[in-house]
Amino acid sequence: MVMNYMLSEDEKAIIDIAHSVAIQKIKPLRKYYDEKEEFPYEIMKEFAKCDLCGTYIPKQYGGLGSGIMGLVLLIEELCKVDGSIALSIAATALGTLPIILFGNDKQKTKYLPDIASGKKLAAFGLTEAEAGSDVCNIKTVATKTGDFYIIDGIKCFITNGGDAQIYTVFAKTNFTKGARGISCFIIEKGQQGFHFGKKEKKMGIKSSSTRELIFNKCKVHKDQRLGKEGYGLLIAQTTLNNSRPGVAAQALGIATGAFEEAIKYARIRKQFGNSIISFQAIQHMLADMATEIEAARSLLYTCARTIDSKIQKRISKESAMVKLFCSEMAVRVTLNSMQILGGNGYLRDYPIEKMFRDARITTLYEGTSQIQKNEIAANLIREFSTK
Repeated sequence: MVMNYMLSEDEKAIIDIAHSVAIQKIKPLRKYYDEKEEFPYEIMKEFAKCDLCGTYIPKQYGGLGSGIMGLVLLIEELCKVDGSIALSIAATALGTLPIILFGNDKQKTKYLPDIASGKKLAAFGLTEAEAGSDVCNIKTVATKTGDFYIIDGIKCFITNGGDAQIYTVFAKTNFTKGARGISCFIIEKGQQGFHFGKKEKKMGIKSSSTRELIFNKCKVHKDQRLGKEGYGLLIAQTTLNNSRPGVAAQALGIATGAFEEAIKYARIRKQFGNSIISFQAIQHMLADMATEIEAARSLLYTCARTIDSKIQKRISKESAMVKLFCSEMAVRVTLNSMQILGGNGYLRDYPIEKMFRDARITTLYEGTSQIQKNEIAANLIREFSTK
């Protein structure tokens, strides 16, 4: 039982449907996809059948219009069973948000309905080998030639890379303007000059594809540019401020799933003639985990509601806080859940070891924990300098 967060009937329906899909479709296959490292195309079809692909997309473009709150509820519930398969939807949301936030009506009409229906997936192309946290150091270039841009460069660590059909990609359009010299483009799989590099072998989230995007004289029309030229950094920052609760939801879901496995195990595992859940040491571990999980959920839901309300213009601090807290909490909770299972927690016969591997990435992508702390501190300094 969790606290009553006064969810709407539509929000409760998202959770119920997601739970059903997770238990019936994902759980029987999660070990298979993890070991084979295959992208879960068949499960994507199940998501589409249940209208789970467009929860956050506005209704006028075929979505449910449930905003960031609907997205985090969906991701959290799916990640209780598998944080890797659910990432296909979360990463699509990351690639789609720039279009929702900055696209014109023509761009939204062209791309959003197919994403909402599950016909197409999306991806976010920002990171490069020398530009992870340092976004302004990207080397991918978009050279203007009449009504077109010629894009050259390589992106790395791109989630859904190769499997997505729609990519929001960032490139330098002017090397002399610094932060104002980056622009964002919508690029489709199959465009001439756009190819995919190696698929990364990872510690966790193995059913999620992580690939390089390679642009070699890729010609894109000016109508594929999102927003004004030079607004790319603003688009990236705004997108991440809106998407980081999705990573937090992934972390929260994984942690909750691990916690539930630990409780079930502690009730049936006997030592010294008693279930280990009767031992105070185990009880204290469970109490700490339950408290952290509920605190994370409260912070996450409040942040998501704040973003959807659009009342608060700046949400970079809150978004960083929720991503930081939930991801670090997930690592602690999955580790302690493994500890409760003892040696069994380290075996692939139990899901805890996978949950631990999957949780670790949440402290790294879409900004490391250290970058989140930088963002929080910068906002605090700005806020208190005026008081």
